Amino acid sequence: MTKDTQFGPQGFLPEHIDTLMGKTYAITGANCGTGFEAARLLLSKGANVVMLNRNAQKSEAAIDQLKDEYGSSAGISYVTLDLADLASVRTGAAQLIEQTVQLDALICNGAIAQIAKQELTTDGFESQLGVNHYGHFALCGLLFEHLEASKGRIVVVASEGYKLGSKTIQFDDMNWDKNYNPNNVYSQSKLAQMMFAYELQDKLAAANKNLKVYVCHPGSASTSLIRETANAPTRIAFKIMVKIGLTQTAQQGAYPAVMCATQDNLEQRAYYGPTGRWNWVGPVGQCKLEPHAIDKPTMSKLWTVSEQATLQKWPL
Repeated sequence: MTKDTQFGPQGFLPEHIDTLMGKTYAITGANCGTGFEAARLLLSKGANVVMLNRNAQKSEAAIDQLKDEYGSSAGISYVTLDLADLASVRTGAAQLIEQTVQLDALICNGAIAQIAKQELTTDGFESQLGVNHYGHFALCGLLFEHLEASKGRIVVVASEGYKLGSKTIQFDDMNWDKNYNPNNVYSQSKLAQMMFAYELQDKLAAANKNLKVYVCHPGSASTSLIRETANAPTRIAFKIMVKIGLTQTAQQGAYPAVMCATQDNLEQRAYYGPTGRWNWVGPVGQCKLEPHAIDKPTMSKLWTVSEQATLQKWPL
């Protein structure tokens, strides 16, 4: 549960952010939910935001909404990027580098969850692991030098789901061909994201690089993450949670990622998010990090497996 809230009893709030004029942030999955709300908060402080989304029509609609709110000169744009297709990730990363002089932070927010039946990405990966982990692993590697040159940050948006399932990586069957379960696979995909982040921290420290990596979670936010591809019991359970007040708003769910993208004096070997009931809601601060998320042999093996799977070799 709660470890601390260094920003006081109310935790991190948008008023803790100073001006972000001249800074540029990229966010995956930013045309709805917590990603959209993160974009709104960053824009409200004067930042430039590039949304990395797979759907151009929804991206344009989101931009129209934000420009209606912040004016036609608001620094909001998008790059088409599908985390389920590594070719799209490579093309989108190249376009982002071309159109940004500096990149102060990449917020790895895009995700899919609770896919009822096994689906595969374009590259043949189990879809939740492919989108949530492999897609972001490749994207971060492609943007690494651009981010490092800006002394920027990578923010990995994880989930409390990392505490569930097998609490390790199923290396002998990464696609879960033999025992597919939507909850266990989602839990592994989020654990993989966290392990990637913590292993990257170790590699950056060893190489003395000017890049910081933070891990956070949104708590239980009322978004469209639990969508039509989830099974009926999961959808019903989430609707009940919303109805009886066990969730928070999408804007509140965006606070941890925005905090990690903008605030100083944060620990890197840490895990940030809501610190209230079950870490689902409440003041944003530092939460307990379970030991299995930083198991070094598993982290190192996952890194090697991920480089081989994505063909993304990091310059570290």
